[in-house]
Amino acid sequence: MPGRLNHVARGDGKLNHELMPGEKGPQDACGVFGVWAAGEQVAKLTYFGLYALQHRGQEAAGIAVSDGSSLVVYKDLGLVSQVFDEATLATLQGHIAVGHTRYSTTGSTTWENAQPSFRTTPAGTGLALGHNGNLVNTVELFAKAREEGIFSRNLGMSATTDSELLTAMLAARPDVSVEQAAMDVLPTLRGAFSLVFMDEHTLYAARDAQGVRPLVLGRLDRGWVVTSETAALDIVGASYVREIEPGELVTIDEDGLRSQHFASAEPKGCVFEYVYLARPDTTISGRSVHSARVELGRRLAKEHPADADLVIPVPESGTPAAIGYAEASGIPYGLGLVKNSYVGRTFIQPSQTIRQLGIRLKLNPLRDVIRGKRLVVVDDTIVRGNTQRALVRMLREAGALEVHVRISAPPVMWPCFYGIDFASKAELVANGLDNEGIRHSIGADSLGYVSLESLVAATEQPKTRLCMACFDGKYPIALPDLVGKHVLEGIEKSALGKAAGERAADNPPAPDSLAQGGYAEDALTRP
Repeated sequence: MPGRLNHVARGDGKLNHELMPGEKGPQDACGVFGVWAAGEQVAKLTYFGLYALQHRGQEAAGIAVSDGSSLVVYKDLGLVSQVFDEATLATLQGHIAVGHTRYSTTGSTTWENAQPSFRTTPAGTGLALGHNGNLVNTVELFAKAREEGIFSRNLGMSATTDSELLTAMLAARPDVSVEQAAMDVLPTLRGAFSLVFMDEHTLYAARDAQGVRPLVLGRLDRGWVVTSETAALDIVGASYVREIEPGELVTIDEDGLRSQHFASAEPKGCVFEYVYLARPDTTISGRSVHSARVELGRRLAKEHPADADLVIPVPESGTPAAIGYAEASGIPYGLGLVKNSYVGRTFIQPSQTIRQLGIRLKLNPLRDVIRGKRLVVVDDTIVRGNTQRALVRMLREAGALEVHVRISAPPVMWPCFYGIDFASKAELVANGLDNEGIRHSIGADSLGYVSLESLVAATEQPKTRLCMACFDGKYPIALPDLVGKHVLEGIEKSALGKAAGERAADNPPAPDSLAQGGYAEDALTRP
């Protein structure tokens, strides 16, 4: 039966980067995986591909599979290993699959918002889609789709994501193929999108004209793989072929692979992938992420030297840069902090005693290594500063004589609207304090950030091909007056209020004027 949808409710079980209770670091973009491979166990390939991409999103996971006659979607809240087991994967039979692991950048953490999103076409076939990125013209697209009767709660839509909206738009054209629908719809999208989607017979992949989020193509003996990172290709035994080009739509079916462009390429790859988001064993645009991070450490040592006895990383993300810093400075490298990799978000609220320990839930010092030493502590970013403040205090309590903090990225001063969920602009410590103010705030003896010029050099990419908006405030894709994580939820609240005849002064404006109004909870105004 086309479009059968299975789900089981579970707890979220998600991990995040909160080293302190309530201290949210930059949350990763999503991970996508698609495979077309006759004779392979595509559900298991997708499972292991998503497992390799777990760092990109821990709120939900899902897999869609087709055997050529029916398309089945299984998704749930939680980690990949929590959502799927052997029995579940055994029911997902076919030769085409699309998988997704989610961190929400648009829409709340609900089962309905988990991906792949699904829609039945007017012809009765299914369409499933996974999306990494964030559209910035969601309000405009929603208004147009509702005019056409495509997307509304009245039609059974309970999800509130730009991905669901996009799926509905692609599936709503009874007179054309999915491939042609994609060529019609994709040029109307603005923002970041790396997509994998499928119907019963065909796998599709597409990337926005700027190529903000990564997407790569790999080859299996009996098929093809499209995924967010080259590390996922390695895990499933696929050989790297090339990147999906900005503005490209790739179609894979029994006739092979074909490509066409829906927009001219204007590359602006996300520089934050090199700093933090991508796995170190991934390659982006021919550059090893691990090598880029080690080089950042070398440049950091030259730009901000320190008179110290030991270089230690904040594991794991600070490790490559700490290696580079030690190499360039001649200061010995050591492990001064032990990380508990199994601590995620807990359903049990810590007692006041545990809460006061804060960071020790995830990091604990090696006192014998730290005692009596002048330390250089290398980390990748400072967001609010609470974690670094607690870390510096903990290291001093463990006997460190001096703590010199070095950051392998420039100060994060602007929010991302293209698929990363930072703190709000007001919460970014670098937006309100200068370097000396931040140093004093976290209690370090000295503080140094790598320069933006060094970051660009470490990527080995031309500056003109990179998006650096979170560091320099220059957004390569024009933003509307209002963008935010819950824009569709705001629209739905507005529509429901209007339908109920509510005319209170604090009601959100009608959808045709939403771009000028502050209707959505957690909406972010354009800088």
